[in-house]
Amino acid sequence: MIRELINRFNRSLSERLVANRRKHAAPMRVWFEPDINTPHHHQIAKSMAIPGETVDMSRTGIAFVVSSIRVQEKYLVGQDRKLHVEIDLPSGRVEMQVVGKRYEKVGIHLSDEKFLIGANIVKLETDSNPAYDHFLKNGARKPSGTSSGLELGID
Repeated sequence: MIRELINRFNRSLSERLVANRRKHAAPMRVWFEPDINTPHHHQIAKSMAIPGETVDMSRTGIAFVVSSIRVQEKYLVGQDRKLHVEIDLPSGRVEMQVVGKRYEKVGIHLSDEKFLIGANIVKLETDSNPAYDHFLKNGARKPSGTSSGLELGID
């Protein structure tokens, strides 16, 4: 009986310590933060973006699948390199800075080789916060302020 109470307590504690993950496949792009902070260098870095798809997201991190683990000689995971991620969620476009922590090769054949990357969120852009929070709480449902139907006006 005491063992059962301890197990319940440990389970509830671990659930509170780990951020809830929301599984969702959303289109995204990832590119390196440029070493030199100028608009020109940002444009060059963004032009070398790798398209991918998210696997799951939480308040502290994301997992995504991309077709390549590196851009030129730079690897997406390792050396605490900051990556810029842009995700198209149903609640709006979200931009964030992440640091890749781990990767795993997925796919059966060389022609279908992809990489699953796990990354910690370093910074979520201020204007992306409401869209990301809404998605984490409500999933793919549209924000309540938007109407998907036709509104009829009566004078």
